[in-house]
Formats: sequence, C-alpha cells, structure tokens
Amino acid sequence: MNNIQMNNTNTHESHTLRDYINLVKLNFVPIFLISLTGLLVAIIYAINAPNIYKSTTVLKLSKPQGSVLQGSLLPEFQDFGSDRFIANEIEILKSYRLREKVANSLLDSFKISNSQNKFSLIFEESSNFQSGSNQIKTVPSIVSMLSSRVSIDQKRGLDIVEVSVESPSPTESALIANCYAAAYKEINLSYNRMQLTVIKNFLAQQRNDKLSELAGVEETLKNYKEQRGIVELPEQTKELIRQSSDFQAKMNAAKIDLTMSEKTLNQYKEELKKKAPDITNYIENLATEPYIKKLYDQLGELKVQRDRAVSSSGANSQRMQKEFDTKINDLQDKLSNQLSVYKAGILASSPTEIKELTNKVIEEEIKNQSIVASFRKLNEIVSDYDKKMNLLPTSSIDLVRLEREQSAYEKLYTLVEERYQEAIINEQSVPGNVLIIDEGLVPTRPAKPNRLLIVIIGLVLGVGMGIGFAFVRNYLDNTVKTPEDISNRNINILAWIPRIEGIESGNKDFEFIVAKKPDASASEAFRALRTRIKFSKLDKETLKTILVTSPTAQEGKTTTAINLAGSFALANFKTIILDADLRKPRIHSIFNQKRFPGFTDYFFGQATFDEVVRKSEVNNLDYVTAGTIPPNPSEILGSTQMEAFLEKLKTKYDYIIIDSPPIIAVTDSEILSSLVDGTLLVVSANNTEMELMEKAVQLLSHEHSSFIGVLLNNFTYRSGYGSYYKYYYYYSRPTNGSKKSKIKV
Repeated sequence: MNNIQMNNTNTHESHTLRDYINLVKLNFVPIFLISLTGLLVAIIYAINAPNIYKSTTVLKLSKPQGSVLQGSLLPEFQDFGSDRFIANEIEILKSYRLREKVANSLLDSFKISNSQNKFSLIFEESSNFQSGSNQIKTVPSIVSMLSSRVSIDQKRGLDIVEVSVESPSPTESALIANCYAAAYKEINLSYNRMQLTVIKNFLAQQRNDKLSELAGVEETLKNYKEQRGIVELPEQTKELIRQSSDFQAKMNAAKIDLTMSEKTLNQYKEELKKKAPDITNYIENLATEPYIKKLYDQLGELKVQRDRAVSSSGANSQRMQKEFDTKINDLQDKLSNQLSVYKAGILASSPTEIKELTNKVIEEEIKNQSIVASFRKLNEIVSDYDKKMNLLPTSSIDLVRLEREQSAYEKLYTLVEERYQEAIINEQSVPGNVLIIDEGLVPTRPAKPNRLLIVIIGLVLGVGMGIGFAFVRNYLDNTVKTPEDISNRNINILAWIPRIEGIESGNKDFEFIVAKKPDASASEAFRALRTRIKFSKLDKETLKTILVTSPTAQEGKTTTAINLAGSFALANFKTIILDADLRKPRIHSIFNQKRFPGFTDYFFGQATFDEVVRKSEVNNLDYVTAGTIPPNPSEILGSTQMEAFLEKLKTKYDYIIIDSPPIIAVTDSEILSSLVDGTLLVVSANNTEMELMEKAVQLLSHEHSSFIGVLLNNFTYRSGYGSYYKYYYYYSRPTNGSKKSKIKV
C-alpha cells in the first residue's frame, strides 16, 4: 500500500483546553438548553419553596457529682468519660420516650393557644396550617415527625449540645425547642434522683406504718389504764422499760436500715452482673469469707456493747463511749485494710466503669454486713430484756410491756421521721446535670431556603449537566469527526472537504461546486485534494485511473468524484469521469442528461465509443454514464471488456475518475480497486463509523492494493479538537473588487 503519512501517526496528541472549548462550541445549543432548563427549574423551586424557620436551644451537660448530704448514695452507674457520657445523653435526647413527652406538650400548648395558626407540624400534610380545616396528627405521628425535624449536635470538644428545630412556623420551632429542653431536663433529673426517690418513698411508707402502730399501742395502753387504774411503777422498773425500749427502737431502726441497704445492694449487683458476672460472684464469696465475717460480728458486738454501757453508766457514759469508739475504730481500720487487699486484686485490671461499680457494691456489702451484725446483737439484747421483764410481778408485766412498746414506737417513729426528712433533703439536693444556657427564641427571618443559592446551584448544575451531556455524547459517538481520528489509526489522510452549505437543497450548482462556484472554500479544498493525489506516488505518470468509493451510502463519494474530475479539468488536464456505480448511478443527473447510452451499452455493442463519451460544459472534462443496469454488475466490472475499456480511456485522457458503489455493501469497488492506479476512500465527518472505515480500508488493502488514502468529507473546523488543521489555504468568496483573503482551516 502506497501511503504517504502527513503526520506521525504513532504519536497520539492529548486534548488541550482549546479542544474542549471547541467541543463546547459544537454542542452550544444543547448545553444552553440544558443550562436554561436547570436555571428555570431552580427559579421555580426557589419561588415556590416555603419558608423554614429554625430555633436552637443550647444545653450544657455535666456528669453527676452526687448529693450534697450523702454523695455515696447517688447511682453513678455510667462513668465512661465525658465524650461517651455526652453520646449517651444525646441518645436519650433522641429516644422515643422523650419525643413522646414533647409531642404531648406540643398538643397541650396547641389546645390552650389563642392563635392556633402558629402551628404547622402537628397537622396532617394534606392540611394547610393557615386554613380553617386542619386535621391534627396523632401522638405517634408527631413523634415520628420530630425525628426528622429536630437535629441534636454536640459542639466539638465541648460539653455543649444544641437542639435545633425547623418548622414553617417560627413560633412552633421555638416552642418545640424549649419543650425538648424542658422534657430532657425533667427526665435527666428524675433519673439522677431515682435511687433517692426509691429510698424516700420507702421511708414515707415506713413513717406511715410506724405512726399507725404507735397510735394503736397508745390506744391499747390508754384502755389498759382505764380498766386497771393507774399503777405506779418502781424506778427500777421504769429504768428497765427505758433501756428496753431504747434497744427495741434501735433494733427496729436497724431492720429498716437493713431493708434499704438490701434494696440498694441488689440494684448495684444487678447492674454489675450485666457487665461483669464473675466479679459479682467473687464479691458474694468475699462477704462470707470467715475472717471477714468474724470482723463484722466483732464490730457489731462492740457497737452494741457501747450502746449498752452508755445507757447504764450514768456519769461515766462519755468515758465509756470514748473507749468503745477507740476499739471500734481500730477494728474498722483492720477491716478496711483487709478489704483494700481484696479490692486491689479485683480492680487491678478492670475498666474504669467496672471499678466504680465494683467499689460501690463492696462498700454497700460492708454496710449491709455491719447492719446484719448489729441487728443480730440488738435482737439478743432485746431478748435478754424480755427475760428480765418476765421476772417482774404478774400484775405489772402487761403494763411494763405496753409502756415499753409505746416508748419504743415513739423513739422508732422519731428515727424514721428524721430519716425521711433527710431523704427528702437528699433528693431535692440533687440538681441534675443539665443546664439550659440559651432558650429557643422565635426566629425573625427564615433559615431556609436560600433562594439565591438555589438559583446559583441550579445554574451551575444545569451548565455542568449540559457540558457533561456534550462529553458523554462525544464519548459515545463512534463516528469519524476529525482528521486526527483517521491518522491516529495509521490510515493516510489526504485532505478534508468543508461542509458545502446549501447542498441539501438539491441545487446542482452546489454539487458541482468547482465549476459553478470556483471561489468557494470547498472548491479550494478540492484543488488541494487534486494536489495531494498528484503527489501521492513518486511516479506521477502511473497514476491515471482513480477510483472513488466510500464505506456506506450518503457519504459524498459521487460529489467528490465529480469535483475532483472538475479540478483536474480546470488545471488543463484532459479528464473523464466514469459512472461505475451500476447499482444507483447519479452522474447523468448531475449533468442533466439521460443515463443511456452508457458504457454497459458499449460493452454489449448497442452503442459506439463516441456515443458513450459525452462532453460537459467544462473544458477538458468528459463523462461516461452507467447506461443499462445489468443483472450482474460485479461480473461486468471485473470483465476483460472493462479492463480494455479503461486501457482505451488511458490513451485519450490524462486522468480517469471512476465513481463506484460503497465498498461495504457490495464487492464492485473491491473489484475495481484492483484495476485502477489509485483508490480514494471518502468518509463523512460525524456520519461514518470508525469500524466501517477500518473495515473499508481492510477490504481495499489487498495484494494488488491501489489505496492511496482517505478523504474526510463534510468537515467543519469547529467540530475539530486539534489546533493543527492548517495544512492548506483556501480562498474565500471575494467581495466587490476586493482581493481574495486567505482563510486558514
């Protein structure tokens, strides 16, 4: 194959900014329409979008620090660090329970509001909150709505949480934000006071029970005295009653303390068992360890002995109490030291959360065992006093028992009342760990939508989608667009012909443009093609017969053949054009002549050589029409008569231009290409597919190949990517008397 490469086809040029600008220019209309559509949609949306108002309440969260009076009783079950604590509280803020409280508060506010049109989110979406007929949502519906309308965020690195609410109603947004803060503060406070509330309620019940029991004993004592008369008891008996009632009251108080301690201990153990069941079992075994149990018993016995000695020592009570306190403190230190050893072993490798909870369980276990030991000893003392009372005279035993019960219940009621009042103070002293820094204010201007931003985004997206459409369409378009597409596939590109404006109208002047409009840019392009063909072979004398074909139909091969022949004729070369397209011949119609007689008629002896060769209006240009269409065009074109006919034409003409059928459709052009000196393949820009062009080149590249290159037809400069398409000049149409100006392509 005799190919003269105009460019280094092994070098693939990368696209430049100018290439992309050219692509945008080529697709300017669809890009503009898509951009305009995006802008209009954005404008319509921005105009019709409802105003959304945003209100924010700011909360400061801190970890619970305990009660003012008795911090050790507070249930600090979760001490995982500030970040985790805040994360847990945020989940509480998002909980269904809290949103349900907010929903109920919102509905209550709506019912008592004098201006119900200030509400929006509580109405069904089908209702207009400014209209008169509104359907109220149910509580579950409002709860579900709140999850999407309320945002809860922690400020980075701070214990500050912002609760933001969006609503079409500014008043409603502020109301929901404040309801959220109030509901969360209430839940948080009740949670922090949970254990103390349980203790307070228990003591309240005990207080009422003991008051009823005291009233019953007093009524019984009163009736007894009325029936038996007032009996004066000896001083020794009165002292026995006093001491006995004192220990009876202390035993009953110890029993109440034991009940409360067991409730608290069980609560701690349940929590610890969920997190570390092995440690729970270990602590339970620790409490029954013989040495520890012995220390508990000794400690309880010393406390009872102290109480007994103080009650019976009179003036020496302070000295006796001091001595016993010293012994008790020594024993408590010994117990603490022993327990610290066990604690160190348990808490050595435990997480902070487990350490805190384990320490609480151990402390409460110690307290519980101490109360058990004290209760046991007090029970023994009360039993001893009961035995002493049984030794009294029979007439005074009942009165003594009633007197002791009354005194014991009075003292017990007093103790319970004191503990109850202390529990109330403890509960109220827990402030919670939520501080409302800023309440939600009624916004004066909408937070959404940002209409200018919506329009800008719509415009940007529209332009982006338009440009994206251009690139996608270009990427999916597999047609030949530029000379670069041809040369990059190692196919010789001879020239390209610009699009001939007006050729679609059917005017023959535009089709045979080199003769009718010699000053047109297309005419100059055909003259450039003539020059390229002349120098496509080293031996110019061997290039006389030139075949013009194309991969498929409607690619401009006939127009190319006629104008190429005309350009040779205008250069004073004797030229003839042969219409060898025996499928759909067109040469005769361009010259406004009949198809008969043609060269097929000459082959069958129905016309002479002089009859089939006709003169055209252009000097040095003759033409031969197809003539009668035979049933076997391929055999006719490959016959010896065809070879002889071409040899005869060579003796009379400088150049023979042959128009042939598309090579992909039929084999006619492939046959003719073996008979001619050069074959020109015409492809149409933005029409011929790459695969078809490559297939056509492959068919023309046979053993006796005459393929000289490809002509790109209907090419427009603005459709090109490359910036080097300037290898020839053509003359533009001259204006009145003006010189021809050179235009680069």
